[in-house]
Amino acid sequence: MRKYKVYLPYLAGLAVALIFGLSFMFTKQALETLPTALLLSSRFSLAALLLTFLWLSGAIKINFKNKPLKELMLLSLFQPIAYFIFETTGVRLTSSSEAGIMIALIPVVVTIFAAVFLKERPSKSQLFFIVSSVLGVIFIVLMSGSENSTGHFAGILSLFGAVLAAGIYNILSRKLSENFTPVEITFAMMWTGAVVFSIVSAVTGIINGNLDDYISYLSSASTLIPILYLGILSSVCAFFMMNYMLSKIPASNSSVFSNLTTVVSIFAGVFIRHETFHWYQFAGSVIIILGVWGTNRCKPRHEI
Repeated sequence: MRKYKVYLPYLAGLAVALIFGLSFMFTKQALETLPTALLLSSRFSLAALLLTFLWLSGAIKINFKNKPLKELMLLSLFQPIAYFIFETTGVRLTSSSEAGIMIALIPVVVTIFAAVFLKERPSKSQLFFIVSSVLGVIFIVLMSGSENSTGHFAGILSLFGAVLAAGIYNILSRKLSENFTPVEITFAMMWTGAVVFSIVSAVTGIINGNLDDYISYLSSASTLIPILYLGILSSVCAFFMMNYMLSKIPASNSSVFSNLTTVVSIFAGVFIRHETFHWYQFAGSVIIILGVWGTNRCKPRHEI
C-alpha cells in the first residue's frame, strides 16, 4: 500500500489541473445569465463561509494576531480583487479556451517580476523561453485584433491584466509567507473578495433596479452549479490539493501541471462548449505552453 502513496501527489496535481482547467468553462456558463459582480460575490462568499466552517470546526488553524495585516490587505487587492475583475471580464469577452491560454503566462510573468523586484536573475535559457511566450501572446493578440471585434481584443487585454495582477500577487505572497500560512492568506483573500464583491453587487443591483431578481438568478441550476463548482471545488478543494502536491514533489515537477490546466481549458472550450478555435490560437498556444514549460524547466539549480 505504501508504494502507491508515491502516486498520490501526482493524482492531486492532475485533479488540480482538471479543476482549474474547467473553471473557465463554468465561469463562461455562469456569465451567460449572471451579472459579473453577482457571480464573484456568490463565489467568494461561498468559499469564505466554507473556510470559516473548517476553521471553527478545527480542521484548519488561523491566527492573525500580531501579524502585518495591512500588507495582507494589499495582497488581497491584487488577488482576488484585481485579478478576478480582469479575468471575469476577459472570459466574458473571449472564450474559456482563450482564457486558459492567457492565464498560462502567469509563471512567465512571475519569473520576470522576481528578476525585477527580488533580484532572482533568470538563466539565459529562461530568457529565451520567456521571449517565446511573449511572442506567442503578441501573435494571438494581433491576429485576434485583425479578425475579431474590438470587444474581443479588449477581452484579451483584460486577461493579460489578470496575468499581471497574478504576477504581483505571487511576489507579495512570497514575502508574506514569512508571517502567514497559506491557509491564512487564502482565508483573508476569500473574505476580502466576499465583502468587496458583495458590496459592488448590491450597489449595482440597486442602481440597475434589479436587486430583487438576484434570488431568481441564484436559484437557477444553470447558475447554481457553476457557483458551487467555483466556490467549493476551484476556490477551496483545489487549494488544499495543490498545497499537498507542493509539499510532496519538487516545484520543477509540479509546474508541469500548469501546462495541463491550459490543455484542459482548451479541450473543454472546444469539445464541451463548442467554441471556435482558430489556427492562430492553436499556434500561439503551442508557443506559449512551450515557453512556460521551458521557463520552469530551466530554473537555476538553487531554485529547483
